[in-house]
Formats: sequence, structure tokens, C-alpha cells
Amino acid sequence: MCYYYILHSKSLDKFYIGHSCESLQERLRKHLSDHKGFTAKAKDWIIVYHETFDSKALAYKREREIKAWKNKSKIQKLINASNDIEHPD
Repeated sequence: MCYYYILHSKSLDKFYIGHSCESLQERLRKHLSDHKGFTAKAKDWIIVYHETFDSKALAYKREREIKAWKNKSKIQKLINASNDIEHPD
């Protein structure tokens, strides 16, 4: 299982878009660890959205599609729409 995901940092008011084939919790742990890179700028990243794919290539394709939007409000609408869907308990 691979994922395309969106992280949000409240302190930076920024989104980070990525993909991974490891568990989302493990990937988040790495984003929050001491490292260099964009997500090193804050330690309050949370996963606000994700989609599941059968292959890394498909997850990467979706990541590139969303990054091409270059529009914070469009990304926020995607997140908000997913929050409006009823999820079974």
C-alpha cells in the first residue's frame, strides 16, 4: 500500500504534500524528527489528508497532480470535502 498525503503546520500555516509506501505514522515520525528539509522548519506537522494507492507510481502521480495546482485554497477545499464525508466508526 502506498499513500499520497498532505501535512499541515499551524505555526507556519503551510501545507506539505508527499507520497510514501511506508505507514503514514512512520512517515510523519520522520518528518517530525531532526533532519534537513522543508518539514524541519516546524515540529507541529499533522496529517490532514491522504489517499491510498496500489503502487508508488500512482501515489507519486497524484502528488505531482496536486502540487501542480499551486493553490492553497484548492488544497484546502480538497481537505474540507473529505471531512464532509461520513466515515464509519
